[in-house]
Amino acid sequence: MMKRKYLITLSLFTLIFFTSFSNWTVKKHDSVVVLELFTSQGCSSCPSADALLEKVGDEFKTKNVFTLSYHVDYWDYIGWKDPFSQKQFTDKQRAYARKFRDNQIYTPAVIVNGKEHFVGSNRAKMYAKIKAYKKELSTVGISLCAIENTAKKIKFNYTINGSISNTKARVVLAIQERTTKVKRGENARRTLKNSHIVVAEKYLTNVEASGNYTIDIPKIVTKNDKLSVYMILENTQKDILTAQKLDFL
Repeated sequence: MMKRKYLITLSLFTLIFFTSFSNWTVKKHDSVVVLELFTSQGCSSCPSADALLEKVGDEFKTKNVFTLSYHVDYWDYIGWKDPFSQKQFTDKQRAYARKFRDNQIYTPAVIVNGKEHFVGSNRAKMYAKIKAYKKELSTVGISLCAIENTAKKIKFNYTINGSISNTKARVVLAIQERTTKVKRGENARRTLKNSHIVVAEKYLTNVEASGNYTIDIPKIVTKNDKLSVYMILENTQKDILTAQKLDFL
């Protein structure tokens, strides 16, 4: 009789322990959608995608949908050098192409949470993907707090809530909005409006649960530009796990 009572007590203890442990390990955070648009001012089919990215960014700005515009450099030879283009961003797109086993890269292309891509001007698909990914809660969350903001650098504190095992973290600096008068190339004589323009991106050397980070502000940023800083956490397959941002008005 005592043995049976002992077994029942042990079973109840085990059930309570594993239930509590399970609840702790599966703690969920708000879903996050990160849209990375690869674009260029030298591409005639890109302005419609740029406009869609701006619309989505404004519409979902309070709903953890983060939009980023990466300007590639492989259109620069046509006659107009995109002032925001960087080889680093072309290399980034090529890295995604290797992940997806694609033989070529193109613009406008949008990557959703590092997991899939499609033509960046496809409005129906973009809204469908936002709706789908908004249903996926994250097991990790990020909190950011500004420390210092000068003409040359931005410094902030961060805290990552959840497992950081086998993850990479990157910090992205973006200009919230800029208009450009294009004089040559496929968009000659057009005034283009770009939003959430990435001007710097750096990976942290080590990912820790909390700390601070300083990112330098490049010369392309003017005193009238409003900036945003993003921290993005991804796994080793480039799948984005979570993200957060700070706006500087």
